[in-house]
Amino acid sequence: MRRLRKNSQIRRILQETVLNPEDLIYPLYIKEELEDGQKEHIDTMPGQFRYSLADAVQEAKNLEEIGLSSVILFGLPRNKDEKGSSAYDKEGVVQKAVARLKAETDLVVITDVCMCQYTSHGHCGIVDGDQILNDETLSHLSKIALSHAEAGADIVAPSDMMDGRVDAIRRTLDENGFYDTLIMSYAAKYASSFYAPFRDAVCSAPSFGDRKTHQMSPANINEALREVDLDLKEGADMVMVKPALPYLDVIKEVKNEFKIPTAAYQVSGEYSMLMAGIEAGYLTDESIWESLISIKRAGADLIISYFAPKVLKNEIDIKKC
Repeated sequence: MRRLRKNSQIRRILQETVLNPEDLIYPLYIKEELEDGQKEHIDTMPGQFRYSLADAVQEAKNLEEIGLSSVILFGLPRNKDEKGSSAYDKEGVVQKAVARLKAETDLVVITDVCMCQYTSHGHCGIVDGDQILNDETLSHLSKIALSHAEAGADIVAPSDMMDGRVDAIRRTLDENGFYDTLIMSYAAKYASSFYAPFRDAVCSAPSFGDRKTHQMSPANINEALREVDLDLKEGADMVMVKPALPYLDVIKEVKNEFKIPTAAYQVSGEYSMLMAGIEAGYLTDESIWESLISIKRAGADLIISYFAPKVLKNEIDIKKC
């Protein structure tokens, strides 16, 4: 066996799993209140920023020049209300960003479809008392997805985990002529502690309770397969597992069972955990490559990762890996 590993050239040509630039999707946070030329550092995510609209578009252009193929957009609105109405405003920050990116780049533009960043209470749906209402939320999610499609989004990605939302969004898109807009469903989204930095990044922490009534228990895998099956039957074109590293077994099971395009989200907590280890000197940059290749090896076709710029800029010496 060691003859197969005797030098880097031999190891390279025999490498079974390859991470390609087009496998990576970069998340962009766009804050409506920021003026052109402004960006805010996210303290809990070293090296990551909230961008103004113009700066988000420029950052995407810069990354496209070095090989990025896809972005996923998250909006931070100026105004919030109980129903998250700014999420489907045709002049909203995400809608404007989509239009500009489609006009000025060749990137695949994916939009996160949810309400938590836009609601005054921070929950992913319409609220009555301390209850998140499932069916009442679906029409709002459909309006958000439609507004993104009208702006030019290639893929809409519902992340709310309401039952039936893929069917509702697919029907709305089709009824309005957007037959070719893809749906990438956050099909197996776990109620994870690894989201904490994201909630700081987009100011979406719930003002009461938690999200365990609609996001999945970390203990369950058969439930994840049922969720994926339901979303595919409702019209999802692609599915996602979120988070990634603690759920490699779920990624593998989903890919093996359904054999459909499968994405994984290497979430904020995974990013910040690795960055903290690297900055403390406990880990090296090679841990970034190892984490990404493990997600690809598990079966992910696409990986949403904050490490995309480091990979594209060759800041990780893969030859050492």
